[in-house]
Amino acid sequence: MTSIVKPKIAHPSLPKNELGLTRRGYEGTMSTLCAGCGHDSITAAIVEACWGLSMRPEQLVKLSGIGCSSKTTAYFVSGAHGFNGVHGRMPSIAAGANAANRELTYIGISGDGDSLSIGLGQLAHAIRRNVNMLYVIENNGVYGLTKGQFSASADIGTKSKKGEANLQSPVDPVLLALTLGASFVARSFSGDKAQLVPLLQAGLRHQGFALIDVLSPCVTFNDHEGSTKSYAFTREHYHAAVEADFVPRASEIAVDYAPGESKVVGLHDGSHVRLKKLDGGYDPSDRAAAYSYIERKLKDGEYVTGLIHAGDGSASELHAVNQTAATPLNRLPYERLTPGAAALGKLMARYR
Repeated sequence: MTSIVKPKIAHPSLPKNELGLTRRGYEGTMSTLCAGCGHDSITAAIVEACWGLSMRPEQLVKLSGIGCSSKTTAYFVSGAHGFNGVHGRMPSIAAGANAANRELTYIGISGDGDSLSIGLGQLAHAIRRNVNMLYVIENNGVYGLTKGQFSASADIGTKSKKGEANLQSPVDPVLLALTLGASFVARSFSGDKAQLVPLLQAGLRHQGFALIDVLSPCVTFNDHEGSTKSYAFTREHYHAAVEADFVPRASEIAVDYAPGESKVVGLHDGSHVRLKKLDGGYDPSDRAAAYSYIERKLKDGEYVTGLIHAGDGSASELHAVNQTAATPLNRLPYERLTPGAAALGKLMARYR
């Protein structure tokens, strides 16, 4: 698929950050996702977060796997380094790159299928190793590239595009991250830019593994039985000689509500998701309390959004545990990279 490059023309009065860059300096190519896709809202939030932090584009590394989410990295910070891995294997690439150069900032973009199905083991070990990176899951509950099958995050009772009900329990990435010991865990909604941007900035500055699960509506396949605007309903009441799909244009879903409040958000297909924003009295430092609270609210049908848990992960961070060199591997002198036969023999003796 050919990317559409945006023209590098910016109005001279656009606000600039500490580096003298406008927001245009943090954009990428034109999006080829469906109009109204929540992933594009996440892209806009990432652009805003990086611009607000005055990040140097050449100091950022963007990584992704396979799925609609994997295309997101092409849509922000075109001047950054980037690597698109195979399905579910992005965490390993992130860990290797991070081990080789700790001076760069790493952001991984993944989907609920890429992370919670084929890549679940990879995600678990990235959390366990406390890789210093921001890991964003663009969570829509379906496989968009393969016509909307249930993903591992689909809720019980959710109806597919053709009407089948999901009967399997979902994998919740927030509860998973809390269980595995992640030191920064948050959830947000793609349409809540006011909440998402500061969470992204906090995750980018966190020392250790930072996971943000972002609920991101799929305008094409996130349909439920009972909606008169769903594809299944339309096909039951219309006879067509040729089976065909049409993806209608849709507008971005945005929300704004106060801390401590719950809000029901209507999606493009007529279905709804219920969000609850954490209030000021919530303590994100208590991992056990956070787990119990999130689990209880999920049973009530509410997705809690905000900073769910934050701890000091610097002591167990990948480089601290493995006592890696502070200098990036590509800048180490030849003498340090080749210590000689005697030094290697001494090292090997430790494992005999």
